[in-house]
Amino acid sequence: MKPKILLQYLLPHRALSRLVYWATRWTWTPWKNLLIGQIVKRYQVNMAEAAQPDPYAYPHFNAFFSRRLRADARRADASPDAILCPADGKISQSGRISDGRIFQAKGQSYTAAELLGDEAAAQPYRNGHFVTVYLSPRDYHRVHMPWTGTLRETVHVPGRIFSVAPFAVEAIPRLFARNERLVCHFDSPQGPFVAVMVGAVLVSSVATVWDGLVIPPYASSIQHKAQTERGITLERFMEMARFNMGSTVILLLPEKGVSLDRMESQQPVQMGQRLGRWQAQD
Repeated sequence: MKPKILLQYLLPHRALSRLVYWATRWTWTPWKNLLIGQIVKRYQVNMAEAAQPDPYAYPHFNAFFSRRLRADARRADASPDAILCPADGKISQSGRISDGRIFQAKGQSYTAAELLGDEAAAQPYRNGHFVTVYLSPRDYHRVHMPWTGTLRETVHVPGRIFSVAPFAVEAIPRLFARNERLVCHFDSPQGPFVAVMVGAVLVSSVATVWDGLVIPPYASSIQHKAQTERGITLERFMEMARFNMGSTVILLLPEKGVSLDRMESQQPVQMGQRLGRWQAQD
């Protein structure tokens, strides 16, 4: 086992994440400017797209990291039947779910039931479709709706907080089904769909537009939260959640009525571009 993979197993994930959570919210100017400057330079962050283009104007590092974009920086695909990419980043993998199994990387897969933390909830996607989008430190870290949907349930699934960078995805079995994550179930007239916000090492932190900060706290058991009675319907392209530090979002779509575009692993994508389309059904 390579040292950097071994380290993923040995690191005290939650303790480190708690430490980084507070460090990235420290408002001491020299500190936050140092962190911001390093990320902008190392990853060549395009601040011209940001609503606030001055990186040092943000009160702390996390405010910079989860920054808003200009209103005209992204556009939704004009086709009314287009399923939209929920985030900026790169396609990790995409395609068909085969008898409940989702392809992770060469030699690696996991089940939809493991990912969702619920065997029954995985049934609509048993032979459906999936798209996994990896967000790097240079990317916009807010996640938007791929399709108009009404929130049915959220599920906070506890787990590890491995890195979700390509080197870890290729080497750690069932990584996305092992990391701490928030599963968001939506219903639409075309069918159900799921957006899974997967946490990552060094601040596994997720916030939603309907509940605010959800992770942390970290879970010790699976926590289901019914949402139907709240009547939360979000339109396609609207913001739904954000990552505080980088991670991965996974979409699950049903078998019938969906046609995904052909996408290659590591293909760059932007929030709002077409991933596929809903097809008319008899």
